[in-house]
Amino acid sequence: MANPDFEDLVETFDFLDDWEDRYRHVIDMGKAMDPLEEALRVPATKVDGCASQVWLVPQINDGVFRFRGESDAMIVRGLIAVLQTLYNDQTVADVLSIDAREELGRLDLNAHLSAQRSNGLRAMVERIRQTAAAG
Repeated sequence: MANPDFEDLVETFDFLDDWEDRYRHVIDMGKAMDPLEEALRVPATKVDGCASQVWLVPQINDGVFRFRGESDAMIVRGLIAVLQTLYNDQTVADVLSIDAREELGRLDLNAHLSAQRSNGLRAMVERIRQTAAAG
């Protein structure tokens, strides 16, 4: 089950009438994120499989998962923000139990993202799950 922040995002998407508004909302979410320091944009944090450049920096403290991220593409930066609402402040066990495909499907994202963006989103989810599994 998704966290309350993600449930709020689902409600917001339900409220927005068309995909241009939803797309704008995702981009605005990305713009609202704090930028990732240049020193953290290194090969170890870079996510392979994304068309644009993406870096994810996870942290696990007392079994609670959080991550920060960055991308050079506005929509991808917004997708990072969407994933933060889904995964941040969850226990490691909860991160591993979240069915990202199902939860993100509630936003109807895949129907409106290019194949490259969908692949990149899957790569980010996989990196998050690998990190949680190792933590």
